[in-house]
Amino acid sequence: MTLSEFFESVSGNNSPSAKLTKPLQALWWDAKGNWHQAHEVCQSAESIEGDWVHAYLHRKEGDRGNASYWYRRAQQPAHQGTLEEEWSQMVEHFLNSAA
Repeated sequence: MTLSEFFESVSGNNSPSAKLTKPLQALWWDAKGNWHQAHEVCQSAESIEGDWVHAYLHRKEGDRGNASYWYRRAQQPAHQGTLEEEWSQMVEHFLNSAA
C-alpha cells in the first residue's frame, strides 16, 4: 500500500483494513479525527511502533510530558516538525516496514 492509497482508504471506508498493523490502524483512526480510537489501538499494539504513535497522539493532545515518556519508550527523538509531517513520516515508515 502506498501513502496515497492509505489516504484514499481513510476517505473511502468506515474502518481500517484488518491487514494494517495496529500502529497503522491507529494513524488511520487519527486521520479520521477519532483520537480516542487511535489511542486505544496504539495502546493495544504493545510495541515500539505503537509507542511512537502513542507519543505522537499525546503531542497532538498537547501533553508534552506524556509524549516525552512515550518517545523515550519508542526510542525516537521528540519530533520537532509539524504534526502533519510526523504523521506522514510514521505512515510511510510503517508502510515500508510492512512491505
